[in-house]
Amino acid sequence: MRRRPRGAHSAPRPARSVRPVGLAGALFVVGLAVGLLGATLAPPGSLSLSQLRTPGSPADSAAAEVLTSGSRGATDQSGSATDQASRRAATAESCRPAPLRRRAAQVLVVGLPDTTGADDPLAREVVELGVGGVFLSEVNAVDARQVRALAGGLQRRSAVPLLISTDEELGRVSSFRDLLGPSSSARALAQRPTRSVRARARDLGDQLADMGLTVDLAPVADLDAGPWRGVIGDRSFSGDPVAAGEYATAFANGLVDAGVLPVAKHFPGHGRAPGDVHLKPSSVEVSLDELMATDVQPFQAMVHAGVPIVMLGHVAYDALEPDRPASLSNASYSLLRDLGFTGVAMTDALGMGAVNGRWTYSEAAVMAVRAGADALLATDGRQARAMRNAIIEAVHAGRLDDARLNEAAARMLTLKGVDPQAMTCLDAPPLPQMARRAGVAADS
Repeated sequence: MRRRPRGAHSAPRPARSVRPVGLAGALFVVGLAVGLLGATLAPPGSLSLSQLRTPGSPADSAAAEVLTSGSRGATDQSGSATDQASRRAATAESCRPAPLRRRAAQVLVVGLPDTTGADDPLAREVVELGVGGVFLSEVNAVDARQVRALAGGLQRRSAVPLLISTDEELGRVSSFRDLLGPSSSARALAQRPTRSVRARARDLGDQLADMGLTVDLAPVADLDAGPWRGVIGDRSFSGDPVAAGEYATAFANGLVDAGVLPVAKHFPGHGRAPGDVHLKPSSVEVSLDELMATDVQPFQAMVHAGVPIVMLGHVAYDALEPDRPASLSNASYSLLRDLGFTGVAMTDALGMGAVNGRWTYSEAAVMAVRAGADALLATDGRQARAMRNAIIEAVHAGRLDDARLNEAAARMLTLKGVDPQAMTCLDAPPLPQMARRAGVAADS
């Protein structure tokens, strides 16, 4: 948001000699005297000179320079606020959102199989489709220079800035291991002070930012103190809710220090799940009170610290919505918002077995947005067109509220520093603190 320059106003200098003045000059002198007298004697609520001046008169700008802020009065400020509200209301009434196809594509974050250049067919297709972001992994990486060229080319071709993401947790989940080298797991990092973890994440963020990446799908905020090779295992900083929250927040802050947006995952917690959702459905039987007192705590800490993106996992929770993955569950998104989260809620990859074994990409896309998702992650970008078309059809058929889609698209745009008004006719939602600190957008 642009701030109005603050300049000190100088008092007019005394005239060196008496010269004849024209009608405009006489009006200015009289108006100035009346205005200054009114500022001194008029009670609060009286009109100021700025409200009485004649538009277009030579005295208009000169008088405004002479008047101090105190002479404007409380009513002037109230009038200005009323005018702004009226303008916003008029804009809302006359605003027409962008075509549905553009808003539907904006919530997609897709991978690029068999793609190493911005001119490759799939890269061109998803950018022309208008997706909100892309996901880059080892299949897209030859070396740092090539990744930088790919990311830069995608951004240049896109009409709207892209979220360019990767999955770099360090340890055994490392999309760019061949480029960045081996690294310690979260559990190993947690043996150090949190300041060291933040510094290590800052180094990682610098490397990612240098290649044009803007989002890292890390850190893991799940609790797990079990075997290191478990589904979460040593990807977790700790099995203790407080420690996990502190270390995950330190890692997130390190990425933000480098200008990269972190993603807290996998809400509302994956550590208890007995199965691997990459392969098949998995559910957790635990009371909501216990879930809130344990698994949710690290996410609460990260929301409080201003994390900009939270990923919802595919584990189902009986206490929330039985037999429904959290990523497709309205109760799970509602719980996240109840924590005070105002950023982008993202699904885990919709191609995983827990989802794709039961629903198609298109079906899952509609279900996720309807449940409360703002960003849909699909590592196979060849599904992007079908997903977008399914969202469009769902809105036309009344199975998906257009307002819900606008809300999701507005959050995605705001996260990228784009005013969502032109596309969605919505004001920018509150931006989490880490997004502001990463330099994504100015205060709004």
